[in-house]
Amino acid sequence: MNSRQKRDTVTLEILQAIENNNDVTQRHLAGRLNVALGLANSYLKRCVHKGLIKVTQAPANRYLYYLTPKGFAEKSRLTADYLSFSFDFYRRASTSCKNEFLRCEKNGWEKILLCGISELAEIASLRAKEQNIKIVGIFDLRETVKEFLGLPVYTSMNHLPDFDVCVITNLENPSGLLEYLNSYVAREKILVPDVLGLNTVIKTE
Repeated sequence: MNSRQKRDTVTLEILQAIENNNDVTQRHLAGRLNVALGLANSYLKRCVHKGLIKVTQAPANRYLYYLTPKGFAEKSRLTADYLSFSFDFYRRASTSCKNEFLRCEKNGWEKILLCGISELAEIASLRAKEQNIKIVGIFDLRETVKEFLGLPVYTSMNHLPDFDVCVITNLENPSGLLEYLNSYVAREKILVPDVLGLNTVIKTE
């Protein structure tokens, strides 16, 4: 996802939240977007400036947000774009995961550790079932959940199960995770699906 797509996704989230509840607070939006309160306020101001949202003051120092006709039209356009992007991402991610698992089969790697809870991890899990690949778990430093897709989630490199290779499935900061993993795992044992668009792609013949 490039910067424009990320910006459009955030805008769509804001417009959807306001359409569902015009009494939504900036703090609620920040939580929904998983960003700092100041950044949520900045996104809101951008939407107001573009004429997508109208703001009125309510009692008790509250604000009510409404979508303008332009805002409704923009939400429809962004929704269509998001669906198109999602389908394209699924197609490319599915092919990318399949290629990595074919490489695993070629090298006799059967036990795979996914690194990063995301849509890409879901797609990888589905593709693994089609091939002689076993996902032994998911490593994710940030998560507090103990399971994802029925797989155990690990937050420490010290408690991982045995694995042959790990596959990066983090979508937010794959390059940062790659750098982190390089401190613990041999480079040839880190696979990077090309859908992530990293310049450093580790290939093992």
